[in-house]
Amino acid sequence: MARRPWFLALVVALLGIAAGGALYAQMESGDRGILPLDTSNILEVDGIHVDVGAKDGETARLEGWRIAQREGFKKLWAQSHGAPESQAPNISDSTLDGIVSSIVVQHEQIGPNRYIADLGVQFDQSRASDLLGVGGITQRSQPMLLIPVMITGGTETTVELRNAWQRAWAEFKTSQTPINYVRVSGLGPDPMLINAGQAIRPGRGWWRNLLDSYGANDILIAEAMVHRSYPGGPATATFVARHGPDGQVVGSFQLSGADLQSLMNAGVQRMDQLFAGAFDAGALERDSTLNQPPPPPPPPAPEQPAQPQAAMTLNVQVVSPNALTYNYALAHLRTIPGVDGVQQVNIAIGDVSNFIVTYHGTPASLRAILIARGWAAELNGNTVRMFVRPVKPATAQQPAAAGPTNAVAPAAAPKGPPQ
Repeated sequence: MARRPWFLALVVALLGIAAGGALYAQMESGDRGILPLDTSNILEVDGIHVDVGAKDGETARLEGWRIAQREGFKKLWAQSHGAPESQAPNISDSTLDGIVSSIVVQHEQIGPNRYIADLGVQFDQSRASDLLGVGGITQRSQPMLLIPVMITGGTETTVELRNAWQRAWAEFKTSQTPINYVRVSGLGPDPMLINAGQAIRPGRGWWRNLLDSYGANDILIAEAMVHRSYPGGPATATFVARHGPDGQVVGSFQLSGADLQSLMNAGVQRMDQLFAGAFDAGALERDSTLNQPPPPPPPPAPEQPAQPQAAMTLNVQVVSPNALTYNYALAHLRTIPGVDGVQQVNIAIGDVSNFIVTYHGTPASLRAILIARGWAAELNGNTVRMFVRPVKPATAQQPAAAGPTNAVAPAAAPKGPPQ
């Protein structure tokens, strides 16, 4: 059967379109995205139970809220000072109305002349701090990017889909914790950047880009592994708090409950206590590998070529007993490296001839070159006197011992200045 490459290419193209459509559908899904509550300027007290009777339900409800404000302020004062609620000051209802921002109804029952409810009270931190006698939390951590990972049914998710674990973190009140959480909503590119795969990524370069994108300095990973006895039944969750790009374990615990969302809310409270305790103990230090690597050292500066020595004018005297010596000296002076010019001052065959030499060097170096070339030379200031080196008288040679008849004669010596 003949192969059909065009058919395979068509199948690959269709699969690519399908994958792209699935990705677009995931990015545009309305089943994700829980905006975190901004509670940075709110002090909240929960779990205040009221049971009030009055002439009608509305009056009983208003009186119940008044009682919740009073008890909430005393409870908040006791938490701030570490003292019993009985020592808290009594604040007038008009003053409490000015510092309470809202009443949170957790559960309520309204009858014809009775009101029963579980309430929470939120105080404005800036206005309540003076009455509480404290300035709120004075030391907070550096911004920590929080990645909530929920594991259930063998699937790990973060913000790809709405889940009870992300909702618990989105609704968590952060005003009374020392941890400066950076929480994501799950909108926009969050599902692609903040996912379970990112939580175990070792590469530091991607982590740096991610932290810069969200304005954070460090990473906190909150894991919740949920197990149910049967679908919809009671749940048992194992919570693990991790820190840093390598997921170092800060602490862990287990909770059980029938309602999953209440279980996750309690897990957030316990996990925040683990993070806060680690921060107080100095265990949430930023990993140094998250810092930008130092820039490479600058390339070495190119070596500057040596500046040529400035030319100087020297007086060169030549003892010239004959014209051959004079010409030979002139030729030597013109071929010395560093000599720019040789000017003949006078020609005195049989006496001393004079030259003016423009030379890039010192008189001593010129004398050394002349000696190396077989001349005799003397130095007197800037005057170099050159003359033919005298020939040493030949010494009597001893008769050579008998040797082989095919011995090779020594090589002839190189020619020097004329004798």
